[in-house]
Amino acid sequence: MTKEQTVITILLAVAGTATTRFLPFLLFPEGREVPDYVRYLGRVLGAAVFGILVIYCFRNTDFATSFARGGTHGIPELIALAVTIAVFCRKRKMVLSMAAGTILYMILVQVVF
Repeated sequence: MTKEQTVITILLAVAGTATTRFLPFLLFPEGREVPDYVRYLGRVLGAAVFGILVIYCFRNTDFATSFARGGTHGIPELIALAVTIAVFCRKRKMVLSMAAGTILYMILVQVVF
């Protein structure tokens, strides 16, 4: 990458970040009612993203083949998923539950399995 391309890339990243940070304040200034669909998205988007993450994490895990051959592929994933669900049900904090599941999964994959 040339210096000019690097500078252009950085400037575009800064512009994109600034746009996503300031656009909500321009679209919904203080004192103006927030539209119902934006409130709806605020309520359901967290769970939808969480569901998509679960599907993405398990997309290449073949549980039937692994367990039939006596392998351990899929066991760390299932343990981490169970811990993630348990932490979320107990604390009701999505970020905490995702962090706990991710950290446990990394430990299981690197140390145990």
